[in-house]
Amino acid sequence: MLKSSIDKATGFEKRFENIGTVVYTDSVSGSKAVAKEIADLIKVKASQKQPCILGLATGSSPKGLYAELVRLHKEEGLSFKNVISFNLDEYYPMEPDSVNSYVRFMKELLFNQVDILPENCHVPDGTLSKAEIASYCTDYESKIEALGGIDLQILGIGGNGHIGFNESGSLQNSKTRLVALDHITRVAASSDFLGLNNTPRTAITLGVKMIMEAQRVILMAWGEGKSNIIKQSVEGQVTNLVPASFLQEHDNVTFVLDKEASSKLTRINTPWLVEKIVWTDKLIRKAVLGLAQHLKKPILMLTDADYIENGMSDLLADSGPAYDINIKIFNKLQSTITGWPGGKPNADDSNRPERAEPAKKRVLIFSPHPDDDVISMGGTFKRLQEQGHDVHIGYQTSGNIAVTDDEALRFAGFVCDYNDKFGIKSSEAENIYKKAVTFLENKKGSEIDIPEVRYIKGLIRKGEAHAAAKFIGLQDDHIHFMELPFYETGAIEKKPLGKEDIEITMALIDKVKPHQIYAAGDLADPHGTHKVCLDAIFAAVKALKPKKYMDDCWVWLYRGAWQEWGVDEIEMAVPMSPDQVLDKRHGIFKHQSQKDGVVFLGTDSREFWQRAEDRNKETAEVYHQLGLSHYAAMEAFVRWHF
Repeated sequence: MLKSSIDKATGFEKRFENIGTVVYTDSVSGSKAVAKEIADLIKVKASQKQPCILGLATGSSPKGLYAELVRLHKEEGLSFKNVISFNLDEYYPMEPDSVNSYVRFMKELLFNQVDILPENCHVPDGTLSKAEIASYCTDYESKIEALGGIDLQILGIGGNGHIGFNESGSLQNSKTRLVALDHITRVAASSDFLGLNNTPRTAITLGVKMIMEAQRVILMAWGEGKSNIIKQSVEGQVTNLVPASFLQEHDNVTFVLDKEASSKLTRINTPWLVEKIVWTDKLIRKAVLGLAQHLKKPILMLTDADYIENGMSDLLADSGPAYDINIKIFNKLQSTITGWPGGKPNADDSNRPERAEPAKKRVLIFSPHPDDDVISMGGTFKRLQEQGHDVHIGYQTSGNIAVTDDEALRFAGFVCDYNDKFGIKSSEAENIYKKAVTFLENKKGSEIDIPEVRYIKGLIRKGEAHAAAKFIGLQDDHIHFMELPFYETGAIEKKPLGKEDIEITMALIDKVKPHQIYAAGDLADPHGTHKVCLDAIFAAVKALKPKKYMDDCWVWLYRGAWQEWGVDEIEMAVPMSPDQVLDKRHGIFKHQSQKDGVVFLGTDSREFWQRAEDRNKETAEVYHQLGLSHYAAMEAFVRWHF
């Protein structure tokens, strides 16, 4: 087998890890490394006049890999003529031309863009009758075995540890078969199918046994949302409750991760337990706060013995005694709390998270979807406005795909019925609404919305966002609907970030000339919009950096819809009273289309207002447990230094 180019020493001991892991800065560099290994293998096999048997995966994880393989083919002449591929799985039942079909996925992302022979591409058939599936699966495995097995198997990983669609409970000797999909898996996929009710309940999957028999296995995982299951798979026991843990018993497997996916591994999260480290201020804060939370003690109650018994004796020797370290960390955490997110005028700001001057700041809040602002920082948003700052809101996308067809049909039907009843003639508007009604009444399950429907869904969300911003107290000329082009595809799959998206973002920043920018750093968003919107802001800010006003601009990142900052990361915590929590809830309630049956709930069954309140309450409880004042809730922010 070709020596892996990605299994190089990373400079860390890995005694807690039972699987080889390689951590890259981001998914782009990780995908390129995996693509290089595949390309090298293809070339070696071609030089030996042998076929290269690849096991391929679908989902979000391998998209960057396939993009890089296509680039290698088009720009560097990599040929796939000797490649024979076998995909892991397919939903059942599933037509191959459906927008959610893995046949279509593979054709669009790889097969149709390289010179692989069509007869060499194998994806499980989702159109079979149930009576045909058993023999089909046997034949699928026989084809692989006849070729000598899989040379290199690419895997992703599900939130419950599934590989392929081998869900929790799958056995290590399981064969290729029809499986029932776990509820967690279906919820994770539900955004692609516009709701859980439309999501398939079964799928055909390659068995664990065939995966384990591959000569080489690479599992790719990106993002903080995968960090917990990666830790369980790599450091936990081998168990059929986490099928990816079976890979601990494979003798040639590597997990390729980005920083976020690796963040819970012991050597990343608590490196002082693995090797001697240089204790930076950031690591000291992380270690001490983590220790206090683990022991459920206030910071100032930690003792020398607590440090020694929990692997932190080096810190004690360097900076002790415990009392001195505790005081330092307590004071730093206390200084993150402020009721003045725009800075407190005429006050000593040396220990405050924000500057006192200018007393009245120009503030620009970016909201990826039309409700992220009030969900994630509604209390801070309202406080900035009430404290006299010049606050602007930029809604980056229309959020139209998160409106159900029923809601759009109700809205369009009302307009049409109203016009008909009262004889109102507005030809352009009437045509839009009647086209939308006709389409929605006859829409097929996986059909992409026509422009008229997208317009109406966007209008619903725009109206709700406008109502929420007015509730906060903003005037119309401070409410900006940016409608970034990358989003407007009508499908879950969006276009890559483009020049126009960045230019629109730059134009709004240049118009406001803000002292503060607030942006969503909540990258656990399952459909990726937050990440693209944040990248647009980062690119715009960097491009505008030479402008004089940018010298006084600070960028604060919020979270809340999908996850929260760790207490060791928080640089500004804005407390809320019980009344302010209720105010925030009322602001979220302005987004009526996102209540009672949201399309994109993810794996969390709570509505967004409930998540926001619970997370804000949990943040306040953490501060209280650590020995600080007890508030009803807190919104948390981290500063980005550009």
